[in-house]
Amino acid sequence: MRLRDNVITEKASTHFRRLLTEGPFPVVGIWGATAHHAQIAEATGFSHFGISGANTSTHLLGLPDAGLMTLTELVENTRRICQAVSIPVVVDCDTGFGNAINVHRTVDEIIRAGAASLFIEDQVAPKRCGFVKGKELIPLDEAVGKYRAACDVRDRLDPDFVIMARTDARGAVGGGMEEVLRRGRAYLDAGVDVLYVEALQSREEIRAVREAFPDAWLKVTPYAINPPVTTAEMREFGLCTAGLHITKIGAIAMYDFLLDYAKRGSDAYNEFADRNSDHPLGGFGIFDLTGFPRIQEMEKAYLPAESMTRYENSLGVYDPRVGHSKRNAQAAE
Repeated sequence: MRLRDNVITEKASTHFRRLLTEGPFPVVGIWGATAHHAQIAEATGFSHFGISGANTSTHLLGLPDAGLMTLTELVENTRRICQAVSIPVVVDCDTGFGNAINVHRTVDEIIRAGAASLFIEDQVAPKRCGFVKGKELIPLDEAVGKYRAACDVRDRLDPDFVIMARTDARGAVGGGMEEVLRRGRAYLDAGVDVLYVEALQSREEIRAVREAFPDAWLKVTPYAINPPVTTAEMREFGLCTAGLHITKIGAIAMYDFLLDYAKRGSDAYNEFADRNSDHPLGGFGIFDLTGFPRIQEMEKAYLPAESMTRYENSLGVYDPRVGHSKRNAQAAE
């Protein structure tokens, strides 16, 4: 149930595949955990939203990204997010929640939940976050079977759905660049759409993967590289997507504010509220984001006319007939 003015003109998977085909590259999305994160990403103009396994485990469960989330929890969260936004949603499916047979069901459920794309990694279950030491790989033939199963479900349910194969071979036990290239070729031959390489250690390694697979849609995680890889370099390497984790920005901002609030109490909040009163999410701007004005429009369209007198006969700081953004615009005139 979308309550904002977004118009869906094509299927999410079709739209995302078109973005990957047409560019401009890299196609930039935002990663997070909740429908609220996804709505902020859409409101600020980003092309797609990624459901991060690490962020979801943190925000919904308060647990580390160590393979503790279940398929049921992930599918329900995916469904909520896909219903809250119109931009394509990409889903981190960890190791696929089992072997190739389990992957078959995982992909089926994620497609039916409304997502446009997913990735599955080739770690041993229970997995670890890609940034954490201690990763191990499943055998190559087992991984290939998982990706073949994923592609078969894609082809049956939605050929536009984008399957990404993530390899953690660079940083896992017994891994290295030779294993990255060996697995990358096998995964692409299995039919995946995007090769996603985790934990590359240098710009030279990104170039080596690109040279090995010059025609592939390539996604990498560059956070181990210093100095950080720039957007221009991502374009030069021909990376198909890029993005950041919005939750890290939000967590730091909330943590710092709460330390200030613990010291100064309401004065800290009053100053914050005054400083951000004109911000799109200031005041009760989040009510605009989630669609409160649309609820009022639906009430006007479908409920008895006399029921609308509730707005004249009650008090409130926020009036959904006006909304936060319109109120600010009127005040500025």
